[in-house]
Amino acid sequence: MSQYFYIHPDNPQARLIKQASQIIHSGGIVAIPTDSCYALVCHLDDKSAVQRLRQIRAVDEKHHLTLLCRDLSDIATYAKVDNRQYRLLKAATPGPYTFILEATKEVPRRLSHPSRKTIGLRVPENKITHALLAELGQPLLGTTLILPGQDDPLNEPEMIRDCLERQIDLIVDGGACSLQPTTVIDLSGDESVLIRQGRGSLALFGL
Repeated sequence: MSQYFYIHPDNPQARLIKQASQIIHSGGIVAIPTDSCYALVCHLDDKSAVQRLRQIRAVDEKHHLTLLCRDLSDIATYAKVDNRQYRLLKAATPGPYTFILEATKEVPRRLSHPSRKTIGLRVPENKITHALLAELGQPLLGTTLILPGQDDPLNEPEMIRDCLERQIDLIVDGGACSLQPTTVIDLSGDESVLIRQGRGSLALFGL
């Protein structure tokens, strides 16, 4: 049975953030709110947790998982970023965007796309997520909380508990989120390419 924490969306309780971080450190899968919709997250370096995450979502290694980062310096650690890409990232973060970029050697090989060596990264604008990232001191690995066979993400914590309480370790209730996932932009080539239209505006990218 999963644990269930009510965490204030504007003033996250430090005690609960610390407990959530400890669950993640111990290999837990956690549902958290973001600035788009709820996400399932786990520890970046925990191979078995990553496998569980993929099993719950029913996705294989060709499906990009996303590194949730605190800021642009985190992104630069895990992705190769040139001046053009940096300007776009600076204009669009934090916000409801996921960027596909070429992975650096800091990214475990099993996490990057097997043929393209790319990784998804984002800097969410959500106080609970930021508090967790600060407590952990490193990015979280995550994926939009869309269940197998469904088109729309789950955005109500109680519904998440009904569906997943025997499969994940913690549900963080930070209130309802948007039903729209992030906008996904592939910046790994010479031109910006739209992969998925979500919450974020496309104007910044000329799309």
